[in-house]
Amino acid sequence: MKLRTFGLALFGVAGLVSLSACKKDEAAPAPSTPTATEQAKPTAAAPAQTPPAPVGHSTIHGVVKFTGAAPAGADIAPPSDPACEGMALKDQPVMAKDGKLQNVLVRVKGPVAGAPAASQSSPPVVVDQLKCTYTPRVMGAQAGQPIQVRNSDQTLHNVRAMAGGKPLFNMAQPPSMPPVSKATPPDVEMIQLKCDVHPWMKAFVVVSQHPYFSTTGDDGAFSISGLPAGTYTLEAWHETLGTKTAQVTVKDGETAEASFEFNGSDKG
Repeated sequence: MKLRTFGLALFGVAGLVSLSACKKDEAAPAPSTPTATEQAKPTAAAPAQTPPAPVGHSTIHGVVKFTGAAPAGADIAPPSDPACEGMALKDQPVMAKDGKLQNVLVRVKGPVAGAPAASQSSPPVVVDQLKCTYTPRVMGAQAGQPIQVRNSDQTLHNVRAMAGGKPLFNMAQPPSMPPVSKATPPDVEMIQLKCDVHPWMKAFVVVSQHPYFSTTGDDGAFSISGLPAGTYTLEAWHETLGTKTAQVTVKDGETAEASFEFNGSDKG
């Protein structure tokens, strides 16, 4: 295929354009230049995503409850970094509202027959660094699915990922750097993200061999869809309160209910 080189002096860019793909003598449209206001706007993090659900048509949803008094969070000294302005000054792992518990990862425990595999081309799990805080704090990922870490702060962060005591990656991420994207290892169940520049920053990625997981919001609710009919053991994990399990049977095309309850005295 013959290629011609068009000198686009108007734009200061040189490009190779296929004659079969473009009309002869037709100029390419000029790229738009963002205004100063648009450049100043923070980029919102994309929602965490999971691979497409399989052929199953069943759903499990429910709520994670919390009773008792929530443990007090650890104080964080006000940072001098202006990019951190507005961040919470307490590290509060137990976030309960109206008796509902946030940041609990609920998943089907063990393998699920017929579950689709994930790969580096699967939609990523996205975590952002905003006001010197990882958002979200707890998320799920399928083994092989990419984890994408963004920096929406105008400051340097350092993304350090650990699985137990095993380092997975450790990368400096200045504000101008593109997102860091790494495949989720197939042989780990928990990844912790930390920032060496801002040591209070932490996030947890719970890794499963299938896409049947959900993280509770401030209403304590979770929903797992696309399941084949069957009987499953659900596992609810919280970073400081530990793990609870429940057995649930769901019929084809129907929705089953499940619930968990944690207490302020639970340890994990």
